[in-house]
Amino acid sequence: MRSTVFRTKTVEESIRDTEEPEHGLKKTLTAMDLTVFGVGVIIGTGIFVLTGKIARDVAGPSTALAFVAAGVVCGLAALCYAEFASTVPVAGSAYTFSYASLGELPAWIIGWDLILELALGCAVVAVGWSGYVRSLMDTAGIPMPDALSGTHDGDFGFDLLACVLVLVLTGILVAGMKLSSRVTSVVVAIKVTVVLLVIIAGAFFVKAENYTPFVPPAVSTGEVSGVQAPLIQLMTGFTPTSFGVMGIFTAAAVVFFAFIGFDIVATAAEETIHPQKDVPRGILGSLALCTLLYVLVSLVVVGMQHYSKLTVDAPLADAFKAVGAPFFAGLISFGAAIGLTTVSMILLLGQSRVFFAMSRDGLLPRVFSTVHPRFGTPYRSTILLGVVVAVIAGFTSIDALAELVNIGTLFAFVVVAIGVVILRRTRPDLPRAFRTPLVPLVPVLSVLASLWLMLNLPAETWIRFGVWMVLGAVIYFVYGQRHSRLHGRADVIPDELGGDRPPGV
Repeated sequence: MRSTVFRTKTVEESIRDTEEPEHGLKKTLTAMDLTVFGVGVIIGTGIFVLTGKIARDVAGPSTALAFVAAGVVCGLAALCYAEFASTVPVAGSAYTFSYASLGELPAWIIGWDLILELALGCAVVAVGWSGYVRSLMDTAGIPMPDALSGTHDGDFGFDLLACVLVLVLTGILVAGMKLSSRVTSVVVAIKVTVVLLVIIAGAFFVKAENYTPFVPPAVSTGEVSGVQAPLIQLMTGFTPTSFGVMGIFTAAAVVFFAFIGFDIVATAAEETIHPQKDVPRGILGSLALCTLLYVLVSLVVVGMQHYSKLTVDAPLADAFKAVGAPFFAGLISFGAAIGLTTVSMILLLGQSRVFFAMSRDGLLPRVFSTVHPRFGTPYRSTILLGVVVAVIAGFTSIDALAELVNIGTLFAFVVVAIGVVILRRTRPDLPRAFRTPLVPLVPVLSVLASLWLMLNLPAETWIRFGVWMVLGAVIYFVYGQRHSRLHGRADVIPDELGGDRPPGV
């Protein structure tokens, strides 16, 4: 059994699969396209909403340092992703990397996790986009009927705008990656321009006294009982603090949500013209640019208004209102609505590629790994997931789902970092266009940093995560293990290079 569930799919086999006419994706993307995708998915509600909440309740003016800390954690993971994506330029991201290094069952678990996390993330972002658009419509005197505005405060409803958004984005993704990248480029250009205007305009309203003290004195948050408490508190009795030095790291565990998405760039490796060079550039470039923008925005907002007076729902917009500049408040709402469009599309892109890769390997029905004869996209998996997410978005209210998305992404970071070390040892012969520096130090630091942020998440998030993983394991043993394309090779044993070979060869 162990040799079966931990059988690996060699890098060479994964690359050969991309050459099958009916199951290979069309290569159209460049490093610029990938960077735009990364920026498009990273810059979303985090930059417009999280900044104020974290500054007011957890870190004060030192929120900028929390963004730096979260950026460093993502940077360590990004270095590992860059090596894997340039070595194994195949759709699937962490799923494909795990299959080549850890084995089939770990690969299935991470793939199952990514599909669910990205689906939930896309649905929630679509609902958030709908909220911004309804707000703009109300301002224009064109209110949406309550029955078509989603479920709120226990009142049942259908969110028509969120559902329509997902369906339209699904159509764009089916029509081709190049069209998707062009749409994303236009939208990203608009929202980055809005962010830069906010930074430049806000700088004129900054008051130096609002930065004092830059790191406010630590304040105990008090113990939270039961499953609502962070896992580290239940394990050790350690109680996280607000403000102070430890408050910066507590804040980093929350603002990490604002960085989620850069790893989705790796899912497009198979559709990149020169993946060995362009994928690392896209991953690292988008992450560096977004970290810089996050730091500048956080410095501006706490400089415009004292952190204790910032609002939670719309801190940037309200900060401009407080200094008598309402025009920029409207501009921010417009930028947020525009920005969430690309976030939804790229999350949908990522999950469809993971689903496609798992289907091509036989762990999910192979019918979903057929690409469109004209557009070269996995249209069946994209349409299936698009319809499912559209329905979820239509009937789902926004709850505290950020933690679920966080833990899933951090889990993927841990798996990829471990995989880099294993593949370096088992396949030192593989050509690596990009090499993670200081191995195994950087991967080990990535694992430790990711685990630290995971431990700061509530215990109930871990319980939900565990339930999802158990359900995934059941599906694997009932269907995936028997239908895997490696199923006929169950008697193979791993060789000294980490691949598979028949006994006695």
